[in-house]
Amino acid sequence: MMTAAPIETAQPLLQSSRARVGVLLVNLGTPDTADAPGVRVYLKEFLSDARVIEDQGLIWKAVLNGIILRTRPRAKARDYLKIWNTEKNESPLKTITRSQSDKLAAALSDRDHVVVDWAMRYGNPSIKSRIEALIAKGCDRILAVPLYPQYSAPTSATVCDEVFRVLSRLRAQPTLRVTPPYYEDEAYIEALATSIETHLAGLPFKPELIVASFHGMPKTYVDKGDPYQGQCVATTQALRRRLGMDETKLLLTFQSRFGFDEWLQPYTDKTMERLAKEGVRSIAVVTPGFSADCLETLEEIAQENAEIFKHNGGEQFSAIPCLNDSEPGMDVIRTLVLRELQGWI
Repeated sequence: MMTAAPIETAQPLLQSSRARVGVLLVNLGTPDTADAPGVRVYLKEFLSDARVIEDQGLIWKAVLNGIILRTRPRAKARDYLKIWNTEKNESPLKTITRSQSDKLAAALSDRDHVVVDWAMRYGNPSIKSRIEALIAKGCDRILAVPLYPQYSAPTSATVCDEVFRVLSRLRAQPTLRVTPPYYEDEAYIEALATSIETHLAGLPFKPELIVASFHGMPKTYVDKGDPYQGQCVATTQALRRRLGMDETKLLLTFQSRFGFDEWLQPYTDKTMERLAKEGVRSIAVVTPGFSADCLETLEEIAQENAEIFKHNGGEQFSAIPCLNDSEPGMDVIRTLVLRELQGWI
């Protein structure tokens, strides 16, 4: 028969005054290296997620392993090399997200019980490794911050999935909060508008119109209830109001199609082609769905879509940088984090 240990021998709980609060910024992810093997590892993790490709059946697995992972990594590696941060030997997304974390930590430095860190949903540093690091530093509460202004299952939800998976393996779980999407938050819209106005003021030409390009999604995902499209529309409408533009001067499009299914329309690349053929000669593109510049903004928009526009008769094209770690961009992140930390700090 087992005998209970005397209560006097039990270890006291950590005093609440010593507990710390963790803030974990999370972005989508990036290969560790700009070569075919590095991209292959990244794509396998990314495309094996049922939030990203919902049908993970035998046909998809055969296509993924038999075709995509044998052919696509080499081509995508060439695209990554076009934008790679050679000084740090990493993608710009990793460089920028680290800087966002460092600047947020500096902004919260007067609260010494707050620990700020960052992670990637796919690739490194992993969510698991950073949650473990926060716990090791004494954090018994963690605020997860998916860096996506608009919610979608393949982005925001899969961050939560992974955070929950990590916590499900822990006996002593930290208390968790997750920041909500901020697609029409006043600070976010103001930061976007300010960044657009500042960028346009520095151009040697005046764009005839602006295209707001968001990452695409299969239409079936929205049909099943994903709110992403509606939130992209809300962002664009709020931005139009702030800039005093209508739908003819600030257009909404969706980029980055993959596969053969119908995706959200209008498509960015087809819009670039159409506008140029209709006589538009100067254009600027903003990407409000991305908190940091990455392959989809620096290569797909600034290079690929610029070429499409010019090839079809366009003359002047400018890609407006994401908010990144700029002062307006950090104001958005700091405002969001401080609001969600209320009651904890």
